[in-house]
Parts: sequence; structure tokens; C-alpha cells
Amino acid sequence: MDATSENLLHFLFKWRKALIVIPFLAGVAAAIGSMSIFVAPLYESTVIVFPSTTNSPSKALLPQDSYQDQDFLEFGAEEEAEQLIQILNSDVIFDTITERFQLVEHYNLDAESQTLRSDLFEEYSDKISFGRTKFMSVEINVLDTDPQIASDVANAITSLLDRVKSRIQRNRAKVGLNIVQSEYTKVRQEMRKMEGEIKELRLKGVHEYEGQSMVVSEQYATAIAEGRPTKAVDQLKAVLDTLAKYGGRYVSLRDELHLMKEEEVKIRTKLNQSRVDASQVMPATFRVNQAIPADKKKYPIRWLIVVVSTVATFVSTLLAILLMNTWRDLRQQLP
Repeated sequence: MDATSENLLHFLFKWRKALIVIPFLAGVAAAIGSMSIFVAPLYESTVIVFPSTTNSPSKALLPQDSYQDQDFLEFGAEEEAEQLIQILNSDVIFDTITERFQLVEHYNLDAESQTLRSDLFEEYSDKISFGRTKFMSVEINVLDTDPQIASDVANAITSLLDRVKSRIQRNRAKVGLNIVQSEYTKVRQEMRKMEGEIKELRLKGVHEYEGQSMVVSEQYATAIAEGRPTKAVDQLKAVLDTLAKYGGRYVSLRDELHLMKEEEVKIRTKLNQSRVDASQVMPATFRVNQAIPADKKKYPIRWLIVVVSTVATFVSTLLAILLMNTWRDLRQQLP
């Protein structure tokens, strides 16, 4: 054993009483303090939810134009979980929970304080936390001195999460519904206008341009070749003149109306989907478990408090003795 080790052992032996008694007393004090009324035990309640891939009833349940329908039973991934955490950290959930459970009084905060909201948010953040697990679920943890309140708050936050996300998406769906409704009305008006113009053209004698012009042209040619009376020829020529005058417009309106009807079907489908999204609600989460009152406290962990206090006191006592001896040696070396 070298001289340094011998000196260290000699030093520890010399101050053994202080290094044993002081940490021991600190550990006893920590044990007593952790059991006193000044350290209120905290109980934890936890809810685990998985995000859904979609909150749109129409996309999840109604037929779509493509084969990319979303499975409303499928769990969401990282992006959806992060979206839930953002909503959980929103002011609307914070304000609703603090008001519903009267957390200002429950946390014994000064209601007249100028920094009340900051103090409340700090206490709220210490007691209520949200996080994403490695399984892409979202964990809601609530600590409170009352196990029943802890479980009630956790369940309330979970229910509120569904409502807040659904309300955000439903408000957006209502805006979309108004846009689609307006576009559908516009298309229907255009179709009625074209149908009315086609009806006027039919009253003028244009019913089916291609077939009608072909038949009349053949009859006109035959009438001239057979030398039929002029009146009959003139009548056929009048029909051809009418077809020549209005036929182009008739064909244009007919083809445009056909395309417009296809567009109207698509918009009507989208309109029906928008109505469903604006009126129906689907859960935004899959709840794995419901919070229940804890039967065992989460904090404080008394044995950990005792151990940390004892070790910290031992180290502090050792440093204090070293500083005291060093200071004494320096004073003896001074002239």
C-alpha cells in the first residue's frame, strides 16, 4: 500500500465519527421529513392512446373516386402522434382542464397574483405531462395528491382531446362544404341554362344534328333528282338551312352539357362526402386503457430520498473537513 492510500485511510479513520454520525443523522432527518405532512405524496394516473390514421368519416367509410380508401381501424404513426401531442399542449385543453377542476384553488395558488397564469402553467406542467412512446402511442400522465382527481383529470384530457381535434376538423369541413356547395350550385345553374338553350333549338327544329342532317340531305337530294314539287323541295331546304344555322351551336351545347354532367356527378359525390364530414364525428384516438385511481403513491420515494440525502451529506461533510484542514494548514504556514 502506497503512502497516499495510507494517508487517506488515516484521514478517514481520524474523522470516522463525523463521517458516520452526520450522514446518519441526515438520513434519519430525511426519512422523518419524507413522512411528514410537508411532503405530500403524489399519485399517478396514466392513459395510453393510439392516434387514428383519419378522422374523416367520408374517407374512411364512403366510396372514393380512387382505390386509396383509408382504413379507419388502422393506427396512426409518428406524424399523427405528434399532432395529438400538439393538441394536448394547446391552450384550449389547458384552459378547459384548469377551469373544470378548479386547479387554481386545488394547487393553492394566489388568485390575485399578477403571474397567476404563469404560476398555474408551471404547476400544470409539473403535474401533467404528455409524451410519445416507442410504439407510436401517446401517453398522458397526471400526478396529484388525490388519486381520484389524478384519474379524473387524465380521463377528461383524453375525452377532450377527441373533441378538440374533431371540432378543428369539423370547422374546416364546414368551410369545405360551403365551397363545394357553391361550386355545385354554379354547375347546376350552367347546366339548366344549357338545357334551356338546347330546348329552344329543338323548338326551332334541331333535334339530333348529325342523323337529322344526313336524313334531310338524302331526302333533299332525292327530291331534286325525282323532280318533286317545288314546295316540298323548299321545305327540305328550309330544314337544311335551319340545321346549318343552329346545328353548330346545338352540337357544341350537347357536348359541353355531356362533360358538365360528368363534372356534376363528381361534385355531387364530393358534396355528399363534405356533408358527412361536416355533420358526423369519428374518434381521433384509440384508447388503450382508462385511468383509474392509483392505490400506491408515485412520489416521494422515501428510500431514494434517504439514500441521496445520506450520500450528499457524507460528501459535503468530507469536503468540509478537507477545506477546514487545508485552511488550518495554510494558516500554520503563514508567518
